Amino acid sequence: MFMKTNAFNKLNGKGLKIAIAQARFNSDITDALARGAVKALKEAGVRDDDIKIFQAPGSFEIPLLCQKLAKTKKYNGIIAIGAVIKGETAHFDYIAEAAADGIMRVMLDCNMPIAFGVITTYNMKQAQARAGNNKSNKGYEAGMALVEVINNLCNLQLK
Repeated sequence: MFMKTNAFNKLNGKGLKIAIAQARFNSDITDALARGAVKALKEAGVRDDDIKIFQAPGSFEIPLLCQKLAKTKKYNGIIAIGAVIKGETAHFDYIAEAAADGIMRVMLDCNMPIAFGVITTYNMKQAQARAGNNKSNKGYEAGMALVEVINNLCNLQLK
């Protein structure tokens, strides 16, 4: 029987080194998402000096940046941060799918935990709501999710 608990209250990020791969495109949104991610990491005990932010031009380029970061083996995990906002063309669909598929491939191929903080919205208002200065910030959620996955993976290795 599984008990549902608030895992965020028990997360331990002490000693972790985390990279954030952030898209510059839609920087008002991605900067807010990155701030949320950093806030979550600090709340979990990750030190400022152990959080490094690397930028890519847009969400399409995030998978390659994640791959290069993973291959350095300097980090316990990566948070991918981006904002793909629908416009008037199908571009949105291609970029969102490529970013998601690429990030997942890197995570599995490199055996590196990567939290998906790339938001996909239909308009700027939705993006702003997901990047607010609160715990509903999707960057914050990605930061907490990454620490939780790393903690779970460490627990699996100890057994």
